[in-house]
Amino acid sequence: MPIFQDQKGKNISNFQKMIDEKKNTIRKYYDEIGHLYYSQYKDVNVDSTKDINARCESISNLYIEIEDLNVKILRERGLKKCAVCSTENNLSNAFCFKCGARFDDNDAVPADVIAPPNASATPSRNQVKREIPATVSETVVADEVIDAADAANIDIAEEGKEE
Repeated sequence: MPIFQDQKGKNISNFQKMIDEKKNTIRKYYDEIGHLYYSQYKDVNVDSTKDINARCESISNLYIEIEDLNVKILRERGLKKCAVCSTENNLSNAFCFKCGARFDDNDAVPADVIAPPNASATPSRNQVKREIPATVSETVVADEVIDAADAANIDIAEEGKEE
């Protein structure tokens, strides 16, 4: 039994390491967006819209990947999250113990939060804001990036589409 638990611990540790790497990449992209936006502000002849949009798309995808890893961590711990109230429940539960919502056979992960690999759909601004980590500094930076995109009339969700 200890070997099995040790393997779960290693899996969780690996998932957490991957999450930390993704968060570092997100911070780097936020920094790059800031520099691109400032260069566009400083010189009106510079159009950094495509570069900004590409990084925003990457950030959105990284948040989706982080949420997927968080679900995997929960599964390793024998838990699943309710799609309605976000309460952690045992995998064996058919209903959420807090709100009573019924779990599907696929568990309780909302489809708009976890996209299958290579999905072409991108999250909306509201979905991206909801997926942003709860730390104050990251939330403030993310909100500023989204507000800056709004001010520059950049649609984060439309970024990947051909013009």
